[in-house]
Amino acid sequence: MRKLVLLGGGYGNMRVLSRMLPNNLPLDVEITLIDRTPFHSLKTEFYSLAAGTSSDHEVRVGFPESDKLTIKYGEITEIDVEGKQVLLADGQVVSYDDLVIGLGCEDKYHGVPGADEFTYSIQTIGRSRDTYTKIGGLSAGSIVGIVGAGLSGIELASELRESRPDLRIKLFDRSPRILRDFPERLSNYVQKWFDSNDVEVVSNSNITKVEPNKLYNHEEVIPVDVVVWTAGIQPAATVRALPGEKDNSGRAILTPYHDLPNYENVFVLGDCASLPFAPSAQLAEEQAEQIVKVLQARWRGLPLPEEMPEIKLKGFMGSLGKKQGFAYMADISVTGRIARLMKSGLLWMYKRHNG
Repeated sequence: MRKLVLLGGGYGNMRVLSRMLPNNLPLDVEITLIDRTPFHSLKTEFYSLAAGTSSDHEVRVGFPESDKLTIKYGEITEIDVEGKQVLLADGQVVSYDDLVIGLGCEDKYHGVPGADEFTYSIQTIGRSRDTYTKIGGLSAGSIVGIVGAGLSGIELASELRESRPDLRIKLFDRSPRILRDFPERLSNYVQKWFDSNDVEVVSNSNITKVEPNKLYNHEEVIPVDVVVWTAGIQPAATVRALPGEKDNSGRAILTPYHDLPNYENVFVLGDCASLPFAPSAQLAEEQAEQIVKVLQARWRGLPLPEEMPEIKLKGFMGSLGKKQGFAYMADISVTGRIARLMKSGLLWMYKRHNG
């Protein structure tokens, strides 16, 4: 039997599974999925778990069940591409013929002293639970600093405002305006929501150090009771240790077929892959679609196209609490209740399809 091993049960590998199971897998191929948790976590919703507006149960779905799929649980410590095996922390060794690496990312602290030790995170479901516990235990009037005003920071700040109106929230943005790479109308709408809901946006910020109950913005010392870091990501350490060239963020540089140069049986997707787009669940799924086609062609001995189709993304959606939102799709900005309903509907469909 040929062994296809999937590392990580994130959005990309969930799409691989949905396209191959139950009827699109050759009879001589078996799949093994390795993940640290016994469910697929909806990472795009971790902000609501940390804010306390969604339960743990609402931000996860079960893995598919199939007699063609074996699931192993554990922490991956090494990927041996020469020996074609994956090593787990408990001593298990899993061999493969084809490998799809979708291990996601971890926080990138950009060398800021104290950021690793003294900030909280929403990068994993476990760390999001810890963040919720910390914030949930704060007394009224406490100050929450959120470093990074990308989509995660914006959604966390707005959701936390609705969950805990008694807290003071400061959102630190390195840019002169929120969502600076998108139309000003979108930026103005989000900024107006924050102004109306008493979330302080600190523009042109530069966090130079973090200490217990202190943030250093440039030379200014800002008192805080808790800091949540949403100011950058990098691939998982096991991916950064892979042979081959990486980009400035540590993501693996791939061939047009999404595999490692010199290792055509090792594919990398999602946050771990160097692509001309910002990492997102949508990107991981689109990449997975192409990886499935490449695998199926190779298994059948069919030639691959000289050029792979260009990946096209539909845009993005973000929430501002439970009632308002924003979206940018096909060069069109959508704001307000409609955008929030669009995001809620997309989440409902995803959970219904996968759960």
